[in-house]
Amino acid sequence: MKFTESLKKNSDFQTVFKNGNSRANKYFVMYVRKNDLPVNRIGISVSKKVGNSVIRHRIKRLVKESYRLHENMFNSGLDIVVIARKGSELLDYKNTENSIIHLFKLHKALVYK
Repeated sequence: MKFTESLKKNSDFQTVFKNGNSRANKYFVMYVRKNDLPVNRIGISVSKKVGNSVIRHRIKRLVKESYRLHENMFNSGLDIVVIARKGSELLDYKNTENSIIHLFKLHKALVYK
């Protein structure tokens, strides 16, 4: 089983923004960059424009869980930043999961098993 770390430092986020590739759909923007580590590192950003703290935290939990449950489908060695767009507060778990998988397909970061 793979292990995923969190991106916590602002400098890590900025490196992914500047040097990574971005893809977007209606609800999320995803930046991906290779990190030369055996693990993935994921960071999730939700602006105050999306909603209050309860809504923002709910979106983070949904994204984190949809990533965690499908972690074995994704390539290793990536820094990933997911940014929630306005409108993502209306999503349920299944739609969040579909949006995240869709973005990984756009980045060609899936390993089919």
